Amino acid sequence: MATGNLEETIRKIINEKKRIAVVGLSDNPERTSYGVTEAMQNAGYEIIPVNPMIKEWKGIPAVSSLKDIDGHVDVVNVFRQSKFLPEIAKETVEIGADVLWGQLGVENEEAREYAEKNGVTVVMNRCIKVEHAKYRNR
Repeated sequence: MATGNLEETIRKIINEKKRIAVVGLSDNPERTSYGVTEAMQNAGYEIIPVNPMIKEWKGIPAVSSLKDIDGHVDVVNVFRQSKFLPEIAKETVEIGADVLWGQLGVENEEAREYAEKNGVTVVMNRCIKVEHAKYRNR
């Protein structure tokens, strides 16, 4: 995908997709996943914590896997090691989510190919908070 097309895709995601399942979200305020997700929540996005190791995040009950989420998911935002992306991509496709987003340093070509082949938009190695600051309402 050409960079220009990717930038337009990211702009649309930021402005149109509002329900984010965050895979690997930590309940520790010192972790990057916490701070980035809190910023997105403060910007008006609905957050679904996905982490079998926590009970809740800021009062929102956590689910163990993407398959445990009720309703449509717009974006699956991943804060896990890249090696876990192929399995997460499969679950993303299974639940019918629109976007698979790998945070900074999170990318895997096998996962990208699988998700795109199955109609999921893919963004990898980008911080959703940084992209939000660039593209909100633009």
